[in-house]
Amino acid sequence: PNYLTVQNFTNILTACSLMGFVAIAETYLIIGLQIDLSAGSLAAFSSVLAAFLLKNGFNPVFTLLFVILAGCCIGALNAMAINHLKLQPFIATLASMSIVRGFAYILCNGRAIGISNANYNMIGSYRLFGFLPIPVLILLVAFIIFAYILSRTYFGRSIYVLGGNAYAAKLAGLNPIKIVYKLYILAGGLAALAGALLAARMNSGQPSAATGLEFDAVTAAVLGGAAFTGGTGTILGTLLGMLILQSFNTGLLMLGVQTFWQQVAKGLLLIVALAFDYLRKRSRMRKEVEESK
Repeated sequence: PNYLTVQNFTNILTACSLMGFVAIAETYLIIGLQIDLSAGSLAAFSSVLAAFLLKNGFNPVFTLLFVILAGCCIGALNAMAINHLKLQPFIATLASMSIVRGFAYILCNGRAIGISNANYNMIGSYRLFGFLPIPVLILLVAFIIFAYILSRTYFGRSIYVLGGNAYAAKLAGLNPIKIVYKLYILAGGLAALAGALLAARMNSGQPSAATGLEFDAVTAAVLGGAAFTGGTGTILGTLLGMLILQSFNTGLLMLGVQTFWQQVAKGLLLIVALAFDYLRKRSRMRKEVEESK
C-alpha cells in the first residue's frame, strides 16, 4: 500500500542518485563499444578519499573537486591501458576494479571514515522544497546535460560512429584513441562524483560500498536500449531503464524478498533485457535486408 506514494518515489530517486551517474557513463561507453567494470570500486574509493580529505581539514568544495579530478585520472589510466597496451576494455577495467578497491581499503586501513563536516553532509541530507534531495537534483541536471551532448554535439555523434564502425570512424577523420580517452575520463569523473555524493549521504567513506554498482548501471543502460554491439542507445532510454530497475528493486524490498533472491531477480532482468536487445537487432537486420531487395 505504500509503494505508490510521493515518499517512496523520492526514495527511489535517492537510491538512483548513486547508480544514475554511472549509468550515464556506461551508456556513453556501450554506445562507443566500450565497458567499465571499475565504476563501483572507483565510487567506493572516492567516498573514502572524500572522507579522508575532510578528516584532515580540507575544504568541502576543494574535496569534491579533488575527488572528481582523481576519478578522471583513474579513467585516463583505464583508457591508456586500452589504447596503448591494447588490452580489451573488459580486462583492463576488471584489473582496475580490483586495484582501485584495494587502494580504498589501504587508504582507510579497512575501516570506514566518519565525516563530521556539517556543510559537506548537508549535500547528502538537505532537501529542496522539503522533498527533493540535492543528489537527485544534480543527477537530473546531469541527465539533461549529457542527453544534449550525446544527441546534439559533434562529440556525441562521434561516439555513435565509433561504436558503429571504428574503421569508418578513422576514414571520417575521427581519432578513436582520443574519443576513448574522453569516454573513460568522463566515466571516471562521474563515478567519483557518485562516490563523493554517497559519502555525503552516509556521513562516511566506506571501502565496501557500491559493490556491483557497475552491474546495475549496465543493466539500466541495456534496459534503456543500449546495445553491446555499439552504436545504439540514448540517455532518455537509460533514465527509463534506471527507474524501471530501481522501482523493481524497491518493490522486491518492500515485499520482503530476501537479498539473495533479489540478486537472482536482477540477473534474470538483465537476461531479459539482453534478449530484447537481440530481438530488436534481428528485427532491424531483417528490415534492412527486405529494404535492400
